[in-house]
Amino acid sequence: MNPLELADHGPVIPVIVLDRVEDAVPLARALVDGGVKVLEVTLRTPVALRCVEAIARNVPDAIVGVGTVRKHADVQASLDAGARFAVSPGYTPEIGRACREAGLPLLPGVATSSEVMAANADSLHFLKFFPATAAGGLPLLKAWASPFHDVVFCPTGGITVETAPQFLALPNVKVCGGSWLTPADAIRAGDWARITRLAREASALRA
Repeated sequence: MNPLELADHGPVIPVIVLDRVEDAVPLARALVDGGVKVLEVTLRTPVALRCVEAIARNVPDAIVGVGTVRKHADVQASLDAGARFAVSPGYTPEIGRACREAGLPLLPGVATSSEVMAANADSLHFLKFFPATAAGGLPLLKAWASPFHDVVFCPTGGITVETAPQFLALPNVKVCGGSWLTPADAIRAGDWARITRLAREASALRA
């Protein structure tokens, strides 16, 4: 899979943090029911990979990937869990090489022009801009449009349902990442109807 194909499935990729394996499948189903198919489960909790495995096995309509991939071992573990793509908070040639060797599509994080150039040098042109609002937000993406005319971005970090349309309106933005689709209190309460509602709202966002 070309990582850019992830943007074909909707304007927002949820950034998911799960503390309980039993929440993984109903959460994924709630998101898919709301029209959100591409799911990034972050490696921020001890059960993250088990959650990915559960989603990959039980929610065939979901395209599940692993976020917060930082080292070679994360790449192999993600692949073994059934992940279809990886997302990293930053970029190093080592993480790029590990994903290429594993055949795991990578959406790497960048926050500076030098990081964009490093990723481009390894033939990566669809990049996660992270942390988007803290690192420069809309003005930086606009400034990058000319020197990096062949690069498209998935801004992630600090984006909300209110600000997402502003990012999506930029020609070099194809999709946004956001944690607002999966609020922790809704997950704890098992309020899957709320998750589906938020997913529908996100799916309806357009530039």
